[in-house]
Amino acid sequence: MRISLSIEEVQAATGLGRTKIYEAVSSGALPAKKWGKRTLVLKSDLEAFLSSLVPYVAQREVSP
Repeated sequence: MRISLSIEEVQAATGLGRTKIYEAVSSGALPAKKWGKRTLVLKSDLEAFLSSLVPYVAQREVSP
C-alpha cells in the first residue's frame, strides 16, 4: 500500500502541471516531504489540498 506520491504521480492523478504543483508546494498549500532528491506528497495531504480548493460555479450566460 503506497501512502506517498512523486510529483510525476501527483501530475498523473490530478491532471495538474508540474509548475502548478510546485507553486502549491512553495506556497504551503500542498505539503510535501523531501527524501534525498525526491519530493514526495502524502496521499492524505493531496486529498486535503484538493478538498480545500474553491468549488467551481458555472457562470450563467446573459441573454441580450
